[in-house]
Amino acid sequence: MSDHCASCGKADANLKACKACKLVKYCGVECQMAHRAAHKKACREKARELFDVQLYAQPPKREECPICMLTLPYSDDESAYMECCGKTLCKGCAYCLMRECCPFCNRADPTSPEETMKWLSERIEKSDPMAMVILAIYHRNGLCGLPVDQSKAFELLQRACELGSAAGHFNLGISYYNGVGVEQDKKKAVHHMQIAAMMGHMDARHNIGISELNNGNYQHAMKHFMIASKCGYQKSLDHVKQGYKRGLVTKEELERSLRGYQEACDETRSEQRDQAALIRARERE
Repeated sequence: MSDHCASCGKADANLKACKACKLVKYCGVECQMAHRAAHKKACREKARELFDVQLYAQPPKREECPICMLTLPYSDDESAYMECCGKTLCKGCAYCLMRECCPFCNRADPTSPEETMKWLSERIEKSDPMAMVILAIYHRNGLCGLPVDQSKAFELLQRACELGSAAGHFNLGISYYNGVGVEQDKKKAVHHMQIAAMMGHMDARHNIGISELNNGNYQHAMKHFMIASKCGYQKSLDHVKQGYKRGLVTKEELERSLRGYQEACDETRSEQRDQAALIRARERE
């Protein structure tokens, strides 16, 4: 990158780079605005390239369950949030603790919806984004004795996103996509889903893949499915297998996806988690 202003040509050690593309530098806002027409196309192309590098990167590993110390699964369905203290456990440890006091704060399970709401309110006062997401879902669906309030749900999800919650971005994306609590805006829906995916939310990643598939962007869809497969996401692996049969995925890509899927499953599997999965399966029957 040159140390000369792209607009006026002035050399200065304190020039500021274009925030979108990082390709050029400017003296300030005036020079940047003056050069906008000439730079706009190249800027958009480079910004898109930089964004795609982030979007299609394998996400960071999730934190460990604070009890069994095994990596938490990427799927939110396989983790349990403790409203009492804000800890996130794997479902295996959560099922083992049923009807017992929380090992972190020594509270017993809530005995009423009012107590659950009290605990969530306490967590929200401490700026806990996951508590905001859960309360938003309660408002959106009229759960835990609350009336349906889509506007309140949307407000809570926005706050969770500001605090860097992947689940917040995922659920806000759903709100925008369906026009629930806000005017429908599919571009914003995709934007929030993409942020959630880059933060490691595999439900968001899979949904983006489905959207790309439906829009005929098959290669982009397969990229998302392969990333999610390597994180142990079964539904995405199924799409990778279908993609291989249709010639959209190479043999090497399929093999990498299968190996990554197995490694992710082995890393997050335990006897307790397998038992919890069986219990959930029986509950759904």
